[in-house]
Amino acid sequence: MKGSCTVPDENVSEENESGAGADGGATEQARLAALIGELSGLSTEQADTARGDLDLLPTLDLVRAMNAEDRRVPDAVAAQADRIAEAVDGITERFRRGGRLIYLGAGTAGRVGVLDASECPPTFGTDPDMVVGLIAGGEVAIRNAVENAEDDDSAAAESLRALGLGADDTVVGISASGRTPYVLGGLAYAREVGAFTVAIAANADSAIGAAADVPIEVVVGPEFVTGSTRLKAGTAQKLVVNMLSTLSMIRLGKTYRGVMVDLQATNEKLRARSVRTLIQLTGAAQDDAVRALGEAGGSVKLALLMLFTGASAEAAAPALSAAGGVLRDAIATLS
Repeated sequence: MKGSCTVPDENVSEENESGAGADGGATEQARLAALIGELSGLSTEQADTARGDLDLLPTLDLVRAMNAEDRRVPDAVAAQADRIAEAVDGITERFRRGGRLIYLGAGTAGRVGVLDASECPPTFGTDPDMVVGLIAGGEVAIRNAVENAEDDDSAAAESLRALGLGADDTVVGISASGRTPYVLGGLAYAREVGAFTVAIAANADSAIGAAADVPIEVVVGPEFVTGSTRLKAGTAQKLVVNMLSTLSMIRLGKTYRGVMVDLQATNEKLRARSVRTLIQLTGAAQDDAVRALGEAGGSVKLALLMLFTGASAEAAAPALSAAGGVLRDAIATLS
């Protein structure tokens, strides 16, 4: 009726609110119980009862006990050699097509990826955009924990979209548990656009492993301090990303006889290292090595090609470019 109004029955209102609150609480409790059950099934979350008296041990015994646990990690990584090799070949193929390597992770896993990405330019002379590290919570999370950021399953996709992710790129998702929503969301988006995807987890049959083209599941077992996956799981992650970036760079010709040759002599220490590399690999006298490095504009690889073949910088530079930057092939061309 026009002009009329209805006053809510306070008892009914309170009852409805109470019911809604109860339902919400029950839902939250069910969600918590499900997560506890999921975590209980992860090897990285298990407790080793044999270490229940750690706080009572002498320091030397603690050192030996922790070191004994750490020694398990290389063997666990070795068990994934075939998968790691498959990942390296896939990454190298995308690099040769002009693609990038992009790491995704939260917390320790994210920092491992950021660290590896940041070390590629000085080690291999790569463009900073060639290997990229993304961490849940952004750059502030590199130094400060942003723990709830890992639950955002859309954040990584947004960052990848902003980077213009495409089919020539590789996305490596890193998560000790293998279930981090931030990583899962990023891998799902990467698959959607046709990028090559790799997952690094510390648990078998992981969710991120199922979401990736190549799952690398390094099962390191219970941590020395229960649940602290910055320990063995973090060490395993670092060993694996070391191989992914280093071995793909070797495949691209960034080393010669096991030595970094894409160094740029941009400071005094690097200049000394560069000259030493030239002497070590070619047997040239120091003066000749210094002169070649100068004529090569500080490029160790170009200076090596000049010293090995006697070619001038003007002749060596196009030969190196035609060889795709692979020094061994360029030497064969000019010899």
